[in-house]
Amino acid sequence: MCGIVAYIGSKNCKDILINGLKRLEYRGYDSAGIAIINTDGDNDGGPANIVIDIVKEAGKIKEMESLARESKIDGKCGIGHTRWATHGKPTEANAHPHKDCTGKISLVHNGIIENFEELREELKSEGHKFISETDTEVLPHLLEKYYEGDLLAAMQRLIKRIKGSGAIVAISAHHPDEIIGARITSPLIAGISKDGNFLASDMPAVLEHTRKFLIIDDYETVRLTRDKIEIFAEDGQPIKRKPIKANWSIGSAEKSGYEDFMLKEIFEQPYGVKETLRGRLTNGELHFDELGLSKDQIKDLRKVHIIACGTSYHAAMIGKQVIEKWAKIPVEVDFSSEYRYRDPLIEQGCLFVAITQSGETIDTLAAIREAKSKGARVMAITNIVGSTIARESDSVIYTHAGPEIGVCATKTFTSQIIVMYLMGLYFGKMKGFLDSGSYQKIIDELQNIGDKIQNILDRAEELKKIADHTYRKKCFLFLGRIYGFPAALEGALKLKEISYIHAEGYPAGEMKHGPIALTDSNTVVVGIMPRDPVYGKILSNIQEVKARKATIFSIISEGDTDTVRHADHLFEIPATLTELYGILTIVPLQLYSYYIAKKLGRDVDQPRNLAKSVTVE
Repeated sequence: MCGIVAYIGSKNCKDILINGLKRLEYRGYDSAGIAIINTDGDNDGGPANIVIDIVKEAGKIKEMESLARESKIDGKCGIGHTRWATHGKPTEANAHPHKDCTGKISLVHNGIIENFEELREELKSEGHKFISETDTEVLPHLLEKYYEGDLLAAMQRLIKRIKGSGAIVAISAHHPDEIIGARITSPLIAGISKDGNFLASDMPAVLEHTRKFLIIDDYETVRLTRDKIEIFAEDGQPIKRKPIKANWSIGSAEKSGYEDFMLKEIFEQPYGVKETLRGRLTNGELHFDELGLSKDQIKDLRKVHIIACGTSYHAAMIGKQVIEKWAKIPVEVDFSSEYRYRDPLIEQGCLFVAITQSGETIDTLAAIREAKSKGARVMAITNIVGSTIARESDSVIYTHAGPEIGVCATKTFTSQIIVMYLMGLYFGKMKGFLDSGSYQKIIDELQNIGDKIQNILDRAEELKKIADHTYRKKCFLFLGRIYGFPAALEGALKLKEISYIHAEGYPAGEMKHGPIALTDSNTVVVGIMPRDPVYGKILSNIQEVKARKATIFSIISEGDTDTVRHADHLFEIPATLTELYGILTIVPLQLYSYYIAKKLGRDVDQPRNLAKSVTVE
């Protein structure tokens, strides 16, 4: 949530900042702004007058960009920000960057200052003037208060005063050749290039300039000059840190001819799952040393506890079923946001698994810290190399899905499911519960799963036609059983996120316990009903809602002729193992939701009120 980009170097920074903010739009925002250190001509024949020019506006980046072009601000050191309102409405006054009373310090911030009211009253009593409703505005005034000739030292004092979370980046006319940053929970990275240095919330902001990054950790501060990046620990001591190299290119973070990032990322799933499998499934064998567990440790596993949020939670639900079925290990699944508030028990022989696309989800990060404090061994499943959760976990499995720019998770979800399959398969083999025939059959199907997803994508036009027939309906009920239930939840979530239509995902067997009361001629019931052991059960459920005049859209296995007379619309998916229907059934639901949203004129890449990476509670 919110986006930060900063640059100091040999180039004019206005375009760098604006383009960087555009590449962070997926994080969600409602206002944008930039601040650039500028030399304002002569000062009556004396030294140049160094000023900070600020341009900011509520609304889209293009509106702020127009103002920036008109104002003709220029400079080689600046900061930019996209804001997601938490304190104060989305207005020009509340947009970042904010400044101090002197106008010599300007600052951007991603996070929440929990004690801002106390700090605001303290600063007001000392004569500081505030012009916004935001919590962030206390920060430049605190820097002004603590500034005694050293902006870095002032920042180090500041982060000891605030409670909450944040990534903070500041510039000062007193120090036109440096940028100061600090991190408290919210992500912050430094980028290194021959033309200068960067700070950003996320790599895509500056991928066109560099693929070489330094990760800033909690309570660290950082000072950037044109040719140097210095990182300091909480106690002020300098830190030496090895850079990491991003395995993404700028091309992978662009639309590449697709109308939307979401559509592009849906169509990248065959490649994405193959990348997740690459090096792990080779020559019919599973290699999974990344788990960081010995054979004896796996044999001693008594429980797996998975925590996640949103779409990742649905991947966890599929993981629970395959691990329990293939490895006979009990699995518990929790929402990260609930986990740490219920005083959870960590048992001997329990593996704690955190699933997160970004590796920065604040609730998941808090949950793993709670688990580690109780002695748990933590494994992370994430798409982002070097993310906070990856660094703080005992082991990490990267999904290698590539950058996902659309707010709604698509290809990262299917890659997470693949990792769940691999984990269940590996544990099952190590524990001796999978015979060689079953083991090989699963491997063979996994190796073909990318091609089966491609088969679905090749028939996307069929789903577009179904969307054209149903997009005016007011209520959608997604029903599934066993592996189809997480797919039902995910299908409903996707539709809600991007179309703003009410949708619910439910276990089909629970339909009679409430949801059936909603069904009428304005309802679409999406039945996820491949040929699996519960096919007959869900077919009966579909007949019940059909009798109540609901429109029926069924996802079925190829060759199924029994459902035809009960459904208004059908989409066939390739046959596979029962467990693997969990991944195949979701792909048509992603496309179906996408086409409904487009028919309604929605912005699928940046749905209202949503952010890609939830880094505040």
